[in-house]
Amino acid sequence: MPLITTAISTPFTFILYRHWNGKRASYLLWWTVGVFFYGIGTLTESLTTLFGWNAIFFKAWYIPGALLGGAPLAQGSVYLLFRNERLARRLAVMLVAIILCVSMLVLFSPLRTEHAETYRLSGSVLEWQWIRLFTPVINLYAFIFLVGGAFYSAYKYLKRGKQFHDRFLGNIFIAVGALLPGVGGASAKAGYVEVLYVTELIGIILIWIGYHAVAHSESVSIHEKQRLSLQNR
Repeated sequence: MPLITTAISTPFTFILYRHWNGKRASYLLWWTVGVFFYGIGTLTESLTTLFGWNAIFFKAWYIPGALLGGAPLAQGSVYLLFRNERLARRLAVMLVAIILCVSMLVLFSPLRTEHAETYRLSGSVLEWQWIRLFTPVINLYAFIFLVGGAFYSAYKYLKRGKQFHDRFLGNIFIAVGALLPGVGGASAKAGYVEVLYVTELIGIILIWIGYHAVAHSESVSIHEKQRLSLQNR
C-alpha cells in the first residue's frame, strides 16, 4: 500500500513542479517539495515491508516521514495565505532550522534495535527518545497552516456563493487529505501502523483531487498569489 502511495506521489510531484516552473511562485515550490518527501516517506515504508527492518531504512523514513510529511506543504500554504512576504520567509527559516537540527539528532542518535519490528517502522527504536518531542511541534505547525488554511479558504469560498463551489470542495478535499495522515500517525504510535498506510494513501489522493479542482476552476481565486500563478499555468 505505501508503494501505491509513492506511485501516486511521483506524477503529482512532476505536475506541481511544472506548475511552479511556469510561475516560480514560492508556495508552489514548497508544495512540490512537500509531495516529493511524502512519496519518499512511503517509499521507505515499502522497502521495510518488502526487505525487512534496517537502520538505514529507519532513519531514511523518520526524517521525510515524521519531519517532512506535512511541514513543506504547510509552508506552501503560509506563502499563499500571508500577504506579508517577510513574515512568511521568517517562518520558513525557522521551520527549516528546526527540521535540520532534529534531522541531525536523528542521524546521530543510537538505536535500540531490540525494539525494532521486522516489517514495521516506529520511532520507539530511537535511543534518544526525547527527539520525538519535536515531532508534535512540527506536526502542529502543519495542522494549523495546511489543514487550517485549507478549511479557512473553503469557508471564504462558501460565503461567496455557488460559483465558487469547485474551489470550496477542492479546499475541503485538501484539508481532509492533509488531516488523515495525522490520524494515521496517532494510530501508528498506538501500535496500528497499518492504519497509517491507509490514511497516507487516501490522504494523497484527496489532496491531488483538491489541487486539481482548484487549479482547473473557472472561478477567480481569493488569493492574489494563486490568481497570478493560475493565469500562467
